[in-house]
Amino acid sequence: MALTVQNLFQSTYHNFKGQYKPSFNQLKVVKSIINCRTSALGTYTFSCESNGCDHTVVRNYSCRNRHCPMCQGVNKEIWVDQRKKDILNAPYFHVVFTMPEQLKRIIYHNQQLLYDLMFKCVAETLMELSEDEKYLGAQIGFLSVLHTWGQNLHYHPHIHSVVLAGGLNKLNQWKQASKKFFIPVKVLSKKFRGKFLYYLKLYYQKEVLSFFGESAQYKDPKQFQKLIDSCYALDWYSYTKKPFAGPLEVMEYLARYTHRIAISNKRLISADKANVTFRVRDYKGNKKKQVTMTSVEFMRRFLMHVLPKGFVKLRYYGLLANRIKTEKLTLCRSLTNSPIYKSIFEGLSYIEVLSIIFRKDLTLCPKCKKAHLKSSLSGDTS
Repeated sequence: MALTVQNLFQSTYHNFKGQYKPSFNQLKVVKSIINCRTSALGTYTFSCESNGCDHTVVRNYSCRNRHCPMCQGVNKEIWVDQRKKDILNAPYFHVVFTMPEQLKRIIYHNQQLLYDLMFKCVAETLMELSEDEKYLGAQIGFLSVLHTWGQNLHYHPHIHSVVLAGGLNKLNQWKQASKKFFIPVKVLSKKFRGKFLYYLKLYYQKEVLSFFGESAQYKDPKQFQKLIDSCYALDWYSYTKKPFAGPLEVMEYLARYTHRIAISNKRLISADKANVTFRVRDYKGNKKKQVTMTSVEFMRRFLMHVLPKGFVKLRYYGLLANRIKTEKLTLCRSLTNSPIYKSIFEGLSYIEVLSIIFRKDLTLCPKCKKAHLKSSLSGDTS
């Protein structure tokens, strides 16, 4: 049997809770992953509609938790299918905004507040600079997704943005950027740094920040100012990647990030009663390595990346913002001679969508091969 995060949680949770006290939200994720696709979540059946064939298929419910490694594949395919209709025949760039080590503890202790602030600062940075005539002089569209992990599961909050390298000027004319990203990385990083630290100081003055453990020292205004000064002195690491090969590749590429969780089952190598080993990629040398840690430590690191309840980790801005997207994208599609991509899943039931994804008619009775299986439920199932 293949090693999975579910296996590890099932065997490790008893030892984990003896050493740590998970939050209510973390505990909910643990239970969801442990029970996913087991009888604990209940079952549903499919029965053959053909006369004389009594074949039935019994399946367990999946948990559908966004942190579960087994529940992201189908969601990703559906998301890609929906978002392809937003793609324009224009260049796109991948931009990443990272946070300095000095702020990570404070961000972790104020997740809802400071994750929102990261999104706010990324959005303001990209929109203000793109509207500047010195760089592009147009309103762009982009979407951003929050990640909180590094390859070794350490806490590493950062935001991935896919940015349309072109947009509408004040006269509603299309203006396209050059082959290079239209905003210098140093300008991007400096702007983002200034915005985040400015708002962080405002939050401190309003006394809405929480400080625990080693960060408790920052309750002292002098110590907090020293922290801010040290962060201003740093070059915040942001970077851009080359444009994509074609419009359709954009969403396929981004889907790797939008529905990714801290670690997938594919990266797990082995586990025993005490330890787990998994693959990591060393981006500096672009080499694959292996990391071994205790199963309890693995679980602790995994749960660090559970997002606050109801937190929206994928957000749309500018031309892609929901309130203006329909009107603006219709105009942009006309100006850029972009084709319209039709959804292949729209109007289909969940089981029909699965049949397309797995290239197999999952509704066909495997016994008589003559009729389709009918669900005992009226709604979609997984």
